[in-house]
Amino acid sequence: MRTIEYKCNREQIPSKKSGSTKILGFVFRAAGTGGWISADDGSRSDGSAALMRKKRIMRIGIFGGTFDPVHLGHLLLAEQCREQGRLDRVKFVPAAAPPHKLEKQVTPFAQRVEMLALAIAGHPAFEIDELEKDRSGPSFTADTLAELQQRNPGAELCLVIGADTLADLPNWHRPDLVVERASLLVAARPGITPVSLESLKHQIGLPEHACVCCQIVHIPLIGISSTDLRTRVSAGRSIRFQVPRAVECYIEQHQLYTSQGHDAERV
Repeated sequence: MRTIEYKCNREQIPSKKSGSTKILGFVFRAAGTGGWISADDGSRSDGSAALMRKKRIMRIGIFGGTFDPVHLGHLLLAEQCREQGRLDRVKFVPAAAPPHKLEKQVTPFAQRVEMLALAIAGHPAFEIDELEKDRSGPSFTADTLAELQQRNPGAELCLVIGADTLADLPNWHRPDLVVERASLLVAARPGITPVSLESLKHQIGLPEHACVCCQIVHIPLIGISSTDLRTRVSAGRSIRFQVPRAVECYIEQHQLYTSQGHDAERV
């Protein structure tokens, strides 16, 4: 396993105000331990025995979404989060029943997974997790993170979201559990100032001393959206160089987002 040196600024990921160990501005939370682990010697801030001496914590990015279809903007964001967030892996987690799209038509789960597989083929750090496939009811992020914690004991989960999504986080199902179970990798958006952590904690209802780990990720500007791609396909327009070529061929082969396939009017 390759060794990575963490050099994140203290301003990017705030450290716990007291009783924690700070190494290079990074403080690590061990899932299920109730303590904090330093990047150096694995010592915990609560005074208990060393938990992971000389062993770096694996960082796993969690990138959830409908991916209908996956496009180059998704891939660029995932790669920049992997690089800037020092992630060992990035898990793409397609939603089976997105809570905000329950009344919208969505391409069948299996086909969205197949397009994702074509898009990330060849990238050793990218993988697909279909854990929401058979889940009944809406796909809530808090539940997904809880299951991922069980599957990846000891790893630090890092949730990939946009700056616009961060502002809406207090309206999610159990946002308190979301920020407890994962650090946040927030993609900067043009014209959008990320909400402050103090404001976020207040809106969620967390105490002032609660620690919310957050890092801003800067990505090149690229104006691609799945909604626009579906509209383009429906109108017979080109989507070349906006999605991987294999995904473009898949859409054409299966007649997705056309009158012969599924309705392109989705969100």
